[in-house]
Amino acid sequence: MPPVSLAQLALRTNLGKHELWERLHVRDLTESEAEAVAPELRREGATRPIHWHLVPGDRVLRRELHDAYGGSIQGGIIASSRFPDLFVFTDPERGARHGYDLYERLMPDGSYTYTGAGQEGDQTFLRGNKALLESAQRGQKIRLFRQEPRYVTYVGEFATGTPAYELRQIPDRNGNMRTGIIFKLIPVSADPTLLATADVSSAVATESAWTAPSSTDVVATGARELAAGRRISRREFELQRSFGEWLTRQGERVSVLSLPVDGTIITPDLYVSSRSWIVEAKRSVAREHVRTAIGQSLDYAHVARMHGYKAKPMILLPGAPTGSLTDLVRTNGIALAMQAGAGFSVLTPDAPLA
Repeated sequence: MPPVSLAQLALRTNLGKHELWERLHVRDLTESEAEAVAPELRREGATRPIHWHLVPGDRVLRRELHDAYGGSIQGGIIASSRFPDLFVFTDPERGARHGYDLYERLMPDGSYTYTGAGQEGDQTFLRGNKALLESAQRGQKIRLFRQEPRYVTYVGEFATGTPAYELRQIPDRNGNMRTGIIFKLIPVSADPTLLATADVSSAVATESAWTAPSSTDVVATGARELAAGRRISRREFELQRSFGEWLTRQGERVSVLSLPVDGTIITPDLYVSSRSWIVEAKRSVAREHVRTAIGQSLDYAHVARMHGYKAKPMILLPGAPTGSLTDLVRTNGIALAMQAGAGFSVLTPDAPLA
C-alpha cells in the first residue's frame, strides 16, 4: 500500500504536520504504523477546533479530505460541512468529455479559468456555481485541488477575479453546444505551477518571425457576461501592427517570443531583436494603463533574460503620457515608444532616439 504522509495523518488526527514531525520524526508511515499511532493522536486532536492542515503540494486521498472537513466526495464544487471554506476540484483531462478542457487552464496573467458545474444543457447559477459566484461576499476561501484517481493535490487558496466569470460556448457530454460558465480564479496563497499541463511543463522558449496580422486575427466579441456582450477594442492590435510595420521599414528585426514560465506561456506583443526591446502595447495613455504596462514589460524582460535572450523593456502607447508618467517609465529603465502621426518617436531611459 502507498505510504501515509504527514498531510494524510494530519487530516486523520487534526494535529498539524509540524507537530506530528516533532513527535514522530518521519515524513511517511506505513498504513500499519499510522493505524498504531492514530488512536492516541486522534484523542488529542478531538479536543481542538478543526484547523486547516494542508499546504500547496500536499497530496492526500480525497476520501480523507472529506472525512476531515465534510462535504460530498462527488462533484467539482463542494461546500465543506465542517469548515467555512469552498472546495473546488479540477481535472481538465478527465473533464474533456464534458467540454471542460476548452477553457480550464492556467492563464498567462497567473489566474486559473475554471468551468462551472453542469454536464448537460446550459450551465446556470445554482448550487455549486452559485456558491462559487457568491464566495467573495460570503467571505469564503476557495481551496483549489487538482484531481486524480482517488487522490487530490492541494494547489492553494484562491478567490474570484474581476470579472468573476465569463460565458462561453462549450460542448456538453453529448456533444451539443451550450452556454458554459467560465470562472476566473486568482491565487491568494497558492502554487499555480501545480496546475501546469504536461505540454506546457516541457515547452521551451521559441522565437518566430513577426508578420503583420490581419483584422480577422482579432476577436471582436469578447467574454459575455450574463446580461450583455462586451466589445474588445482593436486599438492595441492596430497600434502593434503599425509599430511593427514602421520598425520593419526602419530596417529593424521584429519577431515574436514564446516564453514558458511558472506553468504557463507568456507572449510579449513584439520582440525587436535588433534593439533587444521587449514590447508591451497599451491602447491608452491613462495612468491605469501605463502602470500596468510597467509591470508587464519588466516581467517580460526578466523572463526573456532567464531564457537567454537580450531584453530591454519597452512600452508602446498611442500618444505621449503625462510628464510624471514619462518620468516613472524612464526611472524604471523602460523605453517608451509613442505614436506620432504616420510614425513613432522612441524615448530610451538614457536618451531620445530619432
